[in-house]
Amino acid sequence: MLRRLPLVLALVAAPTLALAQEYGDTGGDQAPTNLDGVGRITFQAGYRLTSNATLYDAWYGAKGPGSGLERSVESSGAPVGAATFAYAMSDLVEVGIDLFGTAQNLRLTEPLGDGSTVSRKVSTVAYGLLIGLRFQGVLDVGPHGLVPFAGVLTGPAVVSSTREGSSIQEKVSQAWVGSLGTTLRLSAHWGITAEYRFMFMRGPVESPDAAKWGGPFSFSSGGNWFALGVTYAFPPDPSRPLSSF
Repeated sequence: MLRRLPLVLALVAAPTLALAQEYGDTGGDQAPTNLDGVGRITFQAGYRLTSNATLYDAWYGAKGPGSGLERSVESSGAPVGAATFAYAMSDLVEVGIDLFGTAQNLRLTEPLGDGSTVSRKVSTVAYGLLIGLRFQGVLDVGPHGLVPFAGVLTGPAVVSSTREGSSIQEKVSQAWVGSLGTTLRLSAHWGITAEYRFMFMRGPVESPDAAKWGGPFSFSSGGNWFALGVTYAFPPDPSRPLSSF
């Protein structure tokens, strides 16, 4: 699950970090105003705001295990992390691969056999890989320009939950993402990136008694994602003139 994500990140990042060392950063170089051929690595951390009203309405509804019980306080957010590896196919279009991960704890009230109730923790995890396009440009703002972008991404995601005292429930689903962001270039290579994402992604929650309350019950790991991070940009490959004989 999420414990495998750092290994995946390391395997993907190793070649690009090696290239970064090869290029170096002279600091005095000017960042290109034409983005064609420019590559980048961006690492971000942030927070997501996610409403799970659909899950709570079903769980505490007339056909749910929490019907008639006091509703638990809803957790509205969780930390997120993402890594982007992208290449500009032209001055306006960038194609990229994103790796992401997030985790959140929810609480749901359910009845016990003796007539009492209990509030159980539901631990949720989601991680996956996205492929998508971002449309971008360069504005003459800041030390080396400002690069705003907007994009659409999709890809497979593993979404799981573990109800306290029960086994894990796991599902592979398709995540859909809309993205808006900008990179403030501080030098020819380094910049600060801020990004907002709206994501659709859901996972299963186990019923205390499937015979009584069949559900299905599901939670959201999507919602509004806000993240801030660091970007390293690779310049286009230098032209190599033909050798004269």
